[in-house]
Amino acid sequence: MKTENQPLYLAADADRFGEQRSLGVSFIRFKVLPADSSGLFIIENIFHAKGGPARHLHHDQDEWFYCVEGEFVLEVGQERYTLRPGDSLLAPRQIPHVWAYVGGGERGKILITFMPAGKMEAFFREVTKANAMPPQDPALWRAHGMELLGPPLPIA
Repeated sequence: MKTENQPLYLAADADRFGEQRSLGVSFIRFKVLPADSSGLFIIENIFHAKGGPARHLHHDQDEWFYCVEGEFVLEVGQERYTLRPGDSLLAPRQIPHVWAYVGGGERGKILITFMPAGKMEAFFREVTKANAMPPQDPALWRAHGMELLGPPLPIA
């Protein structure tokens, strides 16, 4: 683990622990952990197929998205956004949101930041065990500080 007040360097395509975590249509890399910072959690999510998680909200986390490759559609509250490389979007806590990789290249890559991290690291450790997008199990989402509100976005 990083010691206090020390830089944290990760090479391109590196995971904080050198581990692989799969969500079926994508895999994630842990980049910055709450223990490395003041409660910040950053993941890199790389998609090889279209899709995304179910509609949900975070009780205590703001979630920031930064598109690196491909094209992503996000719905935050009643608004719909399309993110392309270089675009970003903040989804404030307590606001329902859903998002998906919809194409626009060989793969999609998005950086996602949670602040404060809460139980998000534990959530991703748990759900990646199944090699699939997080199940639509309300108790699982609630146990990690979120509410499951609906299905994933339909992808054409």
